[in-house]
Order: sequence, then C-alpha cells, then structure tokens
Amino acid sequence: MGGKIFKTLDEQIEILKSKGLIVDDLDKAKEILFRENYFFISGYRHLFMRTVKENRFIEGTTFDELYAMFLFDRKIRNIMFKYLLIIENNIKSIISYTLSKKYGFKEKDYLDPKNFTQDNLRVRQVHDVLNKMKRQIRVNGKQHAATMHYLSNYGYIPMWILVKVLSFGIVSELYCILKAEDQETIADIYSIDIESLTIYLALLSNFRNLCAHEDILYDHRTQRVIPDNKYHHMLDISQTKDEYDFGKNDLYALIIIMKQMLREEEFRELIYELSYEIDILDGKVEVLPLNTILNKIGFPDNWRDIVDMD
Repeated sequence: MGGKIFKTLDEQIEILKSKGLIVDDLDKAKEILFRENYFFISGYRHLFMRTVKENRFIEGTTFDELYAMFLFDRKIRNIMFKYLLIIENNIKSIISYTLSKKYGFKEKDYLDPKNFTQDNLRVRQVHDVLNKMKRQIRVNGKQHAATMHYLSNYGYIPMWILVKVLSFGIVSELYCILKAEDQETIADIYSIDIESLTIYLALLSNFRNLCAHEDILYDHRTQRVIPDNKYHHMLDISQTKDEYDFGKNDLYALIIIMKQMLREEEFRELIYELSYEIDILDGKVEVLPLNTILNKIGFPDNWRDIVDMD
C-alpha cells in the first residue's frame, strides 16, 4: 500500500470537490485549510456522506457546512472540557479530604498499602497505582510551586497538594483500589452507587483526555458503557434489543454523568451553553436536519429535558 503524499491547498480542494462538495469561495476555503489543517476538517466529512460505503457528499453539501461542523465540535469540546475540569477538581478534593482525614496527611501514611483494598486478586493493581502516585511525587514534586513548597519546608507532600499533579486517569484508578467503605463514603456524596461512580470516573478521564488533545468529540464512543439509570427511563430514550440507543457510551452519556456530578447551577449553565452552539449550527447546516446531527452525537431529540429532572 502506497503512503500518503503531500497535497497542495489547490489539490486538497480538488479532492473535496471530486467527492461532490460545493466550494463557493475558493480563497476562503484555502485559507481555512491552511490554518486549520485539511486532515482535521475532513474528519467531519463522514456526517455528510450519502452512505457509509459511498465516498461522496450528500448533494448540496457545502464547504461552509463542513467547516461549521468542525467549529461546532471545537466549541462543544471547549465547553465540555471546562466542566470536566470542574468535576476533576471536585473529585480530587473529595478523595484527598476523605483519605487524609482517615489515614493521615503524609505520604507514608496515606500511601500505606493497608489503607486500600485487601482483595488478594487486586494486590498487583494496588501496587501499580501506588507506584504511579509515588512516581508523580518524584517527577513532579519539584516542578510545581505548591509541591515544591511543602517538600522544601516540611519534607512531605500532603494529599490535598499531591492531587494537583495527579492525572484524572490515576485518580480514577485510585478510586478503584479504595476500601469499599471509603468508596461508598465518596459515592454517597454524589448519591451514586460505587459501580456507577467507578465507571463514571473512567469515562470522564477518557473524555477529558480527548478534549485536552483536541480530538473529534461529537461522534466519540467509549468502550465502557454507563449503567442504565432513571434518566434513560425519564427521557423515554428509544431502545434496540432492550438496549438504550443514546446515553450509554456517547456524548450524552457524559451529559448524564455531569447531571449527577455537577451542582445544579453548573449543569444549567452547561446545557445553556450547549443549546446556544446547537442553535448556531442549526442555522448554518441546511443539508441535514438537526435531529440527524443530534442523534449522531448521541443526543435524543428531547435532550434538553434532563435539566429539569430530579
């Protein structure tokens, strides 16, 4: 198989046009491709293709519509990232407070293996996670002002400071190795069961990394699915073979998670900001009905209704 070769802006335009895309303003399109990258923009073409197998755009699709989808994904990615960071900070604060209060605030205390699950089948997992945390202390301890201050002045890093340098992924793994009573204490704060919170944290970490690296968000699907809950039922989400069509491993699953982990006013702001961007997109894309785009994202037609559900 031959490798990909460099294409000039004119050649990139011709490729898009050869697939049926309408380019009304050639100079504008070339300027956008030069600034934004052909590969990134063309990543949104699948939404506008006639069929999965047919590599041609739906008749009437314009470059402006393709670019509008690109910009929409960027906007919602930035919105979701903002609220993901809020949840990340909250869960780090809650976990560090819970463990510090119970086990102490020095590394030798809160990183003692006896403080974590004693399940024989998970000894290796506990060992691996604790080693990751200790490595973060070694690698990042002298690179951040707060951690460096505690190391220099006190000789240790309390957990409420350590969490600043821990990735969301490590924090997600940390929750998995806690004793059941500690997991329950944390889960109860969100009125979520342990199993759901374990899955939620893994998915939040996945979406957080995707947003941070500016990957395509709108049609992302996670490997794990969230458990069925009351919001799937209350929204009357359609089912196929007893499985909900939306809100399981898509972007709406993230909305359902955020409904349960953000404060009410934060969640309302999130829905307001998403609604605004969706309304803008609806005004820019004519070749596809809005509900087709929403369903591709994983949003049911009544997606906004969740904001007023208890």
